[in-house]
Amino acid sequence: MTDKNNNQDNKFLKHLKKNWAKYTVGILLIVAILYNYDRDPKVTQAVLASMVRHSTPLVLGALCGLIGERSGIINIGIEGQMLISAFAAFMTTAYTGNIIFGVVLGILTGMFMGYLLAIMSIALKLDQIIGGTVLNILALGITSYFYQVGLSMGQKILPIPLGKLADLPLVGRVLFNNPPITYTTFILVFVVHYILFHTKWGLRTRAVGEHPRAADTVGVDVFKIRYVNLIIAGGVAGLAGSFLSLEAVGSFERAMTNGRGFVALAVMIFGRWTPFGAWGAALLFGFASAMQTQINFSGALDIPYQFISMLPYLLTIVVLAGFVGRSRAPAASGVPYEKEG
Repeated sequence: MTDKNNNQDNKFLKHLKKNWAKYTVGILLIVAILYNYDRDPKVTQAVLASMVRHSTPLVLGALCGLIGERSGIINIGIEGQMLISAFAAFMTTAYTGNIIFGVVLGILTGMFMGYLLAIMSIALKLDQIIGGTVLNILALGITSYFYQVGLSMGQKILPIPLGKLADLPLVGRVLFNNPPITYTTFILVFVVHYILFHTKWGLRTRAVGEHPRAADTVGVDVFKIRYVNLIIAGGVAGLAGSFLSLEAVGSFERAMTNGRGFVALAVMIFGRWTPFGAWGAALLFGFASAMQTQINFSGALDIPYQFISMLPYLLTIVVLAGFVGRSRAPAASGVPYEKEG
């Protein structure tokens, strides 16, 4: 029993040694938030609520990307999937007046885009980077061509406070007073984590992403796993698009994703292809976006607002430069699978 406890202690110490920088940053952020909350509760709550709003499409985009890469398919078409889904959700809601229909069609549009990526990557064995680029160009072209200026949706998804939980100090407004898609995002992080690491489907997905030949040898249908996962991942990206047009903004603009799909890829890498890691990374990016908005709004720094607005994107560059080389993607990611025989 003593040896077992010692081994667990050693593993814990190694984990702390390896991730000390992350924990240090996290603790400092928590201390800073609590300190500012004591000084100005309203501003602190506003910044944290904005952080959650900014992080939601990034979390969903990162989940889309990691589901695909865990299956062995690189998806850089997240930007296009989100954009065309936002357009479909907005147009459906504008013409039918039903937001639920809009969200459903946004998800279905994302799933269809995931199916297109699957055909290009699995059936046609097209280079996966090119396949994702095709989706991005296709989405930008279609939405720009059919977009109607001045079309009004007439409504927007409103927050739903969760009873007395929404009245809790600090976290109430941040976590328990959000619209439905934001709540769904919280749930999806746990669901995707459970499926990936605690179910047979998740085990097969990770096997296909690491060593598809070995998985095929023991009877796993590599192509089926990849097709299904890419379609599901597309639906998650579709939910992110629906969030942008129906919940975050309440309208549609050309190229309204504004690079969020690519930032989601950085979030996925920073989170080491895990749902909880991606969630934490997305919150960090969301916090940077919220801070630049607050700084620009308050005029605290006497510098051009364009420099402050660069903050989230500078953080993306730093993360990619610092973590791409040290993070290991699934071994078979980006490699087309050729079935023997």
